[in-house]
Amino acid sequence: MTTLVTVKDPEKELVQATRPTTPEEVKHYIKEHNIQVVDLKFNDLPGLWQHFSIPAADLTDYEKVEKSIWVEGIGFDGSSIRGFQKIQESDMLLIPDPKTAVLDPVCQIPTLSVICDIYDPITKEPYSRDPRYIARKAEEHLKKTKIADLSYWGPEAEFFIFDDIRFDQGENFGYYYLDSVEGDWNTGKDEKPNLGYKSRYKEGYFPVPPHDTLQDIRSEIMLTLRRTGIPVEVHHHEVATAGQCEIDIRYGTLVNMADNLLMYKYVIKNVARKYNKTATFMPKPIFKDNGSGMHVHSSLWKEGTNLFYDGKGYALISDMCKWYIGGLLKHAHAILAFGAPTTNSYRRLVPGYEAPVNLVCSARNRSAVCRIPMYSTNPSAKRVEFRAPDPSANPYLVFAAMLMAGLDGIKNKIDPGQPIDKNIYELPAEEKKKIRSVPGSLEEALQGLEQDHEFLLQGDVFTKDVIDTWIQYKREVEIDAMKLRPHPHEFYMYFDV
Repeated sequence: MTTLVTVKDPEKELVQATRPTTPEEVKHYIKEHNIQVVDLKFNDLPGLWQHFSIPAADLTDYEKVEKSIWVEGIGFDGSSIRGFQKIQESDMLLIPDPKTAVLDPVCQIPTLSVICDIYDPITKEPYSRDPRYIARKAEEHLKKTKIADLSYWGPEAEFFIFDDIRFDQGENFGYYYLDSVEGDWNTGKDEKPNLGYKSRYKEGYFPVPPHDTLQDIRSEIMLTLRRTGIPVEVHHHEVATAGQCEIDIRYGTLVNMADNLLMYKYVIKNVARKYNKTATFMPKPIFKDNGSGMHVHSSLWKEGTNLFYDGKGYALISDMCKWYIGGLLKHAHAILAFGAPTTNSYRRLVPGYEAPVNLVCSARNRSAVCRIPMYSTNPSAKRVEFRAPDPSANPYLVFAAMLMAGLDGIKNKIDPGQPIDKNIYELPAEEKKKIRSVPGSLEEALQGLEQDHEFLLQGDVFTKDVIDTWIQYKREVEIDAMKLRPHPHEFYMYFDV
């Protein structure tokens, strides 16, 4: 049955975002909306959407589904995709998932956007390095454990919208330059005229316009997302001085939420571009101000009951929830190899910028990695917020890794330790020493993944090949590249030695 999602546009008129769920419904949807092009999207290993397009007729001019692209797939070159195949084994197949079909919110020509799964053309088996496949296996593994039959996920992905960004690196130079009309550094700039209203560093949360210049852009993003069937709950300016924003989408199941998060990024980047601005999910683009995190809320359910709620427990959480937190804390380094997957991620994970650097749990303390939100006493709302990931992560991989860590915690009844509800930064030095911290670098996180990944292999959710490929890619393509290049600030510190 076609799913109807009712949303409202700026004129308060009802808009029906119909979402087909079968190939036959997609066929009718294409004709109903006069769609000319079908855009096939899939995810590379680091987490960026890839795509190519075909005529819509290729999805409508078929006699039987079993002889169509829905079953036989369509080929592409896997050797050109980051983290995928070698050149001697490059042929891969995409098979579209009809449940993801939606009118593309960006393209001017009527275009159907469809997310695809990746298959091996020889074995016809799902491709082990397809991030979406890993996430699907995680959901299946949860059901097989009998612990729960459903998990819900709610990421809060922050981002920046800038007016200008330039960067370059050569043998004899290296620099970046970014700008925003909101930036505190522009208080003295001749803007012909400069009208002031620049939020001071760490004071962007959240004054009204004219300090907040992005209200209408965020509203357009919100309404665009809702027209694709993604439920948006709230949008606002974030803490950093220049263009930092957050738009929260309602929780959903694991694979569906990861799908939605990629559409979320796609819409944000393209709406910003429409206004001649640029959006980035880079965790720490601005020195001396807050970075962008992706606090991930999760909960486990069985037969319609939230397993994380206990009216008599600390912060109203159950023993199962405590053990789940214990798994997240024990395996945090390995999780963050996927959840904070860039060298820039660890510019954010430092004390002093509201970043969660302490491997403890708390009901309200935002410097704790695991927080139990206390906004509501409703049993359905009880969840764990894992605050260390950032929006540069591939959502399929970080959600799957978190779920596997939490399940390991439940299986082995891992004690998360006593919650800390004090200001950790003001604790005596002796107490601070006892608190474990998040990794200090991507290399440290990768070392954690090398030493601690058995929990990820359970149920064949992650494979050794995926983990080895991830570690190799991150070291060779990202970490080694950073090691080779002088940093601009090194000239300030060392040129006169």
